Amino acid sequence: MIKNEIFFQNGDFFEDDIKWLYNAIFEQMQSGDIGYYNLVKGENIESIKSFAKEQRSVKNVVVIGIGGSSLGTKAVDELLCHSENRNDKNLIFFENVDPIEIEKNLKNLELEESLFIVISKSGGTIETTSHLKYLLSHFNISFESEKFRKHFCFITDCGSPLDKFGEDFSLKRFHIPLNVGGRFSILSAVGLLPLCILGYDIDKLLDGAKTLKDSFEAENQYELCQKALFYAKFAQTKPINVLFSYSSSFKAFNDWFVQLWAESLGKVNFDGNSVGLTPVGLIGSVDQHSFLQLIIEGAKDKNVTMIKVKDFGITTLIPDISLPHLQKTDFINSNTFTTLINAQCDATMQSLIDQDISVDLITIDTLDESSVGYMLFYYELLTSLVGIKLNIDTYNQPGVELGKIILQKKFEN
Repeated sequence: MIKNEIFFQNGDFFEDDIKWLYNAIFEQMQSGDIGYYNLVKGENIESIKSFAKEQRSVKNVVVIGIGGSSLGTKAVDELLCHSENRNDKNLIFFENVDPIEIEKNLKNLELEESLFIVISKSGGTIETTSHLKYLLSHFNISFESEKFRKHFCFITDCGSPLDKFGEDFSLKRFHIPLNVGGRFSILSAVGLLPLCILGYDIDKLLDGAKTLKDSFEAENQYELCQKALFYAKFAQTKPINVLFSYSSSFKAFNDWFVQLWAESLGKVNFDGNSVGLTPVGLIGSVDQHSFLQLIIEGAKDKNVTMIKVKDFGITTLIPDISLPHLQKTDFINSNTFTTLINAQCDATMQSLIDQDISVDLITIDTLDESSVGYMLFYYELLTSLVGIKLNIDTYNQPGVELGKIILQKKFEN
């Protein structure tokens, strides 16, 4: 179960506002233009499971991709790596074109023990193709070889350059629906394939997302719409959205949120005005000792979402030991670390509310495939709702494309 409680300052909205937003997003859902809404149906999931079963002997699952091609998978794995379902395969990412990182990844990486999953929606992502070229050279693999077909597979748009390359040399390929953007693709083969090979229950991941979608379509998600309306209404005066997650397991999830939020909502709207919401991902209790000071006493241009895990499934106790000169910390003795981190979350949240900072709290009963699937779809849906109210195209990224054009011209000249 996942519960969302809202403590917004000046965040009251009339039923007509909520109804308008529901109608607007239902129209978008029914148009068929935006495909991520339908990923919860799990189309082609059997082919993913079948291919995953063939990879039982693989020791290394190597994802070659960046941004939406890697962040979601990394987020889910970090959230669920404690799960009994997780097998002992290594998950390795070739993302940034940092030569130090590349060489670090290659240490002790054997071709015969690895499956390389090359992911690019466009089929021409410069970081991804550069990594692919280097790996082919490093392992001395020819395009026509059986090694290439056995150890590499592609996930891309149907008909993309990467898809055509794979077709020419008979590689296994999975397709991203054309109407699903990269940063909204975690519940497609982009995330489901590597996660399934790692042992996760991808049916439950999809079920969690579908639970939220069904609840939303039944108009039972008042808080979600209220948040979207609040963010859009105060986009100019409170443009910084802080996600304060009280578990180290959320670090990669925060990174996924930052890309989703920034690339989707920083736009020139249809009226020609620049709008945007700046995402910040924090980890509690670590960032209580850094960023929290800025939130409390800095400019009041931020709102905060707290995420709390009710039950980590681990009952590690703080020993009943009194340390000389440190007796003032004895009040927490004999409590679990879960009790401590959640009490810190509650105390931090109350300190923010006392400073008239708008806060909402998401409480997750337990971290499992269902709750993680719910949370992924929650933030995708919230992004779409805010985008509608900001009057923007949530699903393009013209600012990113400008940099790609300039990069190509630098090398052509």
